Amino acid sequence: MLVNLRDICSIAEQNNMAIAAINVASFESVRAALDVAEQTGHPIIIQHAQGHQHLAPLKDIGPTMIALAERSSALVCVHLDHCEDLSYAVRALDMGFTGVMFDGSALPYETNVERSCRMASLCRDYQAGLECEIGSMGSREAGEKDEGGTVEESGAVYTNPDQAAEFVKVTGLDILACSFGTVHGIYKGEPHLNFDVLSDIRALAKVPLVMHGGSGVSDEDYARAIDAGIRKINYYTYGAKYAGEAVCALADRRRSAKPGAVVYWHDMTRTAYDTLRDTFEHVVTVFANGALPMA
Repeated sequence: MLVNLRDICSIAEQNNMAIAAINVASFESVRAALDVAEQTGHPIIIQHAQGHQHLAPLKDIGPTMIALAERSSALVCVHLDHCEDLSYAVRALDMGFTGVMFDGSALPYETNVERSCRMASLCRDYQAGLECEIGSMGSREAGEKDEGGTVEESGAVYTNPDQAAEFVKVTGLDILACSFGTVHGIYKGEPHLNFDVLSDIRALAKVPLVMHGGSGVSDEDYARAIDAGIRKINYYTYGAKYAGEAVCALADRRRSAKPGAVVYWHDMTRTAYDTLRDTFEHVVTVFANGALPMA
């Protein structure tokens, strides 16, 4: 069942949980995410990042996401992630996307406010929810997936709680992506999250909060973040990494057993799907934070 970003995050608020927001850059990841949502009974967000246009063009992956979400027995939001262009958002909203994340975090604050307000007006016209970002995870969502490093190396900037409160009030957004110690990409070392910053943002902004750069965080820190007000957690890099490793292992096994053995593409896609499904099941369950299934 296709639902609005606002509504799915309201469910998360009511149940002190976070919704897994899976970036689906392939058909296998769309299937795996929706199958896990139906199996676990938990809501899910499937999202397409503008930076993944070269991997899965919006014109192809978007209608697929909408059609499968509408047919699903789970509660599903179809969301546009890290959108930087109004025209790209219009294309997604015309398809039926029920949420948009406008990323103006690299812009000067005043420009971020102005463009976020324009996106808010657009989303209202389509009755879609809006996520915006203030602060920075440093590395970019569509960059090389080993670029994340540490918070210090990435150039991340913590969200200012007072500025976040002003940003929410002026833009009229529905949920806020904030920076409190996570980075996009693969971590080098252990992530160190600043929960004091997160708690202050929540207290002043008074809206559901979003964790970007969620891969590599421990289950215990996920729980602490959810208890502090995180209601949506983006997940991509490590899921894609594990699927890639599984496919490589499949090829190695086949060729070790029989040199020159053929490794068919359909075997690779099935292996990727199985691995993604196992990974997504784990994160969806962890992010549920003990909440009972919705369906």
